[in-house]
Formats: sequence, structure tokens, C-alpha cells
Amino acid sequence: MAGLPKVLLSGFEPFNGELLNPSQEVLAELSGERIAGHRVEPLLLPVDFEAAPAALLAAIERHRPELVLCTGEAGGCTGLRLERVALNFIDARIADGAGRQPREIDVLAGAPAAYLCRLPLAEMAEALRDHGVPAELSLTAGSYVCNAVYFRLLHALAGTGTRGGFIHLPYLPEQACRHPGAASLSLATQAKGLGIALGVALGQ
Repeated sequence: MAGLPKVLLSGFEPFNGELLNPSQEVLAELSGERIAGHRVEPLLLPVDFEAAPAALLAAIERHRPELVLCTGEAGGCTGLRLERVALNFIDARIADGAGRQPREIDVLAGAPAAYLCRLPLAEMAEALRDHGVPAELSLTAGSYVCNAVYFRLLHALAGTGTRGGFIHLPYLPEQACRHPGAASLSLATQAKGLGIALGVALGQ
């Protein structure tokens, strides 16, 4: 498998008092997997406005993937949330892992206001639902570290042949028990869903 083209799959460490992050757990499930003739290379990112984008861009340079899919936690969502838009905007509700809490600033000065994802998100969402995985399309990845990473990703890939996207993941059941009434999805279902989403993206 060493000679296979690569998919770079990123997730985040736990944050905001959580003991788990579904995006980190899914990395362990899919690391090294072969999907549509591509090998999945995992990348765990810190919840840090500066370190996370830097680590992602360095990994892209190192692995030269054909596709980059970033994932992160969105506690409260009911299924996989496929993000259509990355905004050049930060407004942190809570501090990042380094203690920074920037408010109402650009992700990258002088860059466009937003980027649209060029992956077949509607087809990906439909395939997920057809396989029993809850999924929805979203017009905003928020204004925290997830969106900052997403924006820096699409900015870096603009004009290249590499495509990128971002999927938010719901709580795991182990997390939801600490948040009464919050939706959750099992790790097995989340990993299955990301595998399906990657397969559709790589097939088009």
C-alpha cells in the first residue's frame, strides 16, 4: 500500500473540558485504510488557531495527498454535517488550547471573504443517508478553530488539483451522557460514514 495515492484525514484533540473528540477517535479507526484505491493518512491537530493550520499545511506538503478531508466535533448536531463554506472570519466563543480568544478578526488578512467547497457534498450526503448514516449539508463551519483550519485549507488548495473539505461530527454516546438531551452517534457509524463520504468524493 506504500505506493498508493493518499487521502489526508485530519481530526482534533479533545477541547472545552471534553475527554473525547469523535474526530480523533475516527482517525484511529480509519488510519491506514484503503478507500477507492487511496491510503488514508491520519493527522491529529491541536485546538489552536495558529498551530493547527500550520500542522495541516505541513502535512499536505509532506504527503502530497489527492484529497484532504478535515473533521471536527460539533456537539449537538444529529449526524455528519458536511460544510459547504469556509469563512475568512474568527470570533471565538471560548479560548483555544493556547489560551487565545480572538474576536471578529480575519483568518488570513487580504484573503477572500469565503471559499466554497468543491467536493460533491450533495451526493456524499445522499450516499450517507442511503447507508443509514444521518447527514446534512451546512452553510457555515462556525467561527472557531474548525473554520479557521478549513479556510486555510481551501486557501492553500485554490488553483491546485487537490480538493479539500470539512465534515463536523456529533458527540459520541460516551460524551452525550454528560450532556442531557444531546444527540449522539456511535463511533462505528461515524467511521462508516466517513469511509462512505471519502469513497464518493474520490469517485468523482
